[in-house]
Amino acid sequence: MAAGAQPRTVSLVLVREVFLIFLRLGLTSFGGPTAHLAYFREAFVVRRRWLGESAYADLVALCQFLPGPASSQVGMALGLHRAGVRGLLAAWAGFTLPSAILLTLAALGLSHLEDPGSTGWLQGLMVAAVAVVAQAVLGMARTLTPDAKRAAIAVVVLAIAALLPGVWTTVLALVLAGILGRLLLRREAVQDDVDETQDLRVPVSRRAGGVVLLVFLALLAALPVAASVTGDGTVRLADIFYRVGSLVFGGGHVVLPMLDTEVVASGLVENSTFLAGYGMAQAVPGPLFTFSAFLGAASTSAPTGILGAAIALVAIFIPAGLLVVAALPFWTRLRRAPAARSVLLGVNAGVVGLLAAALYDPVFTEGITSVPAFVLAVAGFVALQKFRIPPWALVVGSAALGLLVL
Repeated sequence: MAAGAQPRTVSLVLVREVFLIFLRLGLTSFGGPTAHLAYFREAFVVRRRWLGESAYADLVALCQFLPGPASSQVGMALGLHRAGVRGLLAAWAGFTLPSAILLTLAALGLSHLEDPGSTGWLQGLMVAAVAVVAQAVLGMARTLTPDAKRAAIAVVVLAIAALLPGVWTTVLALVLAGILGRLLLRREAVQDDVDETQDLRVPVSRRAGGVVLLVFLALLAALPVAASVTGDGTVRLADIFYRVGSLVFGGGHVVLPMLDTEVVASGLVENSTFLAGYGMAQAVPGPLFTFSAFLGAASTSAPTGILGAAIALVAIFIPAGLLVVAALPFWTRLRRAPAARSVLLGVNAGVVGLLAAALYDPVFTEGITSVPAFVLAVAGFVALQKFRIPPWALVVGSAALGLLVL
């Protein structure tokens, strides 16, 4: 009995560790999905060394191609890597609940609060995101674009993403990066050995991954039928948000048009309420998909309130978790093949270009609106790069300074 208790104890310790780290990130990660990926890299690649730079970049590349919130899926995968399926759930809960709770409270009666977009502390948070993302782009560029060919691929993706912004152009740019990698980086792929000690651990078999994929597809097909047959409000709400979470590529702000179609056009939420909630969602940390909690709580038909928020929140994130568990067992083996490595080297270089484009728009264009904001962003970058302060400290400091000078 005692022999079997030790792994259980260690596992629970790891699950708690994952939850507390992601809770801190969920309380301080402002700036949208690009900034979230930068925060994750600093926390798990640079500081804690849970996995290597290459494995992290490969994971980011995979989640860019999956439907759902990419940054949340990266977080789920990191939790799975560290502490199994319970670690995945702990990572999701820690990162998601702070903003979900705030937005639920807003829907329950706090919508009269001051417009967050006009406050100096929010501008300070956006400035902090500029510094964090800039550091991430620089660090990833050093590792993932070490030669002229990969730097050129990054520039191509940057140009496409900056000049032709959009979900599908982003996906096509990464596909092009993979094709260029296959054509240009065959020699580099052979030389680029995967360090398995720095690799992503996935405690899920390929057979289990296949079963999870079937569950994802079965729910996607069954929920609309169940909602139509039963007419039950709970099933209807779950169907709407599960479908949105399953069919939206790109995450973040891309989810808004589909949510507008599903909940405003159908009369489930009034347009003015939808827009007010979206404004509040900009002022909270964590993933924008937690806007679903606001909409579920503000629904005009039952279930509403806390129950509606919980159903909408869980339903929109279930597809993300299922797809991560389904894809990773195949992905971790595929990425070791030389042909796949050449494609991934190209895609990883493309990710650098994609992050660089996002650093300019929307991170820089929305965060740097004055000379004091620019000075604060440069100071924050130097503090991260030279003094190695943790990103959460920069976030808190920038918010405080934003109240004074922005």
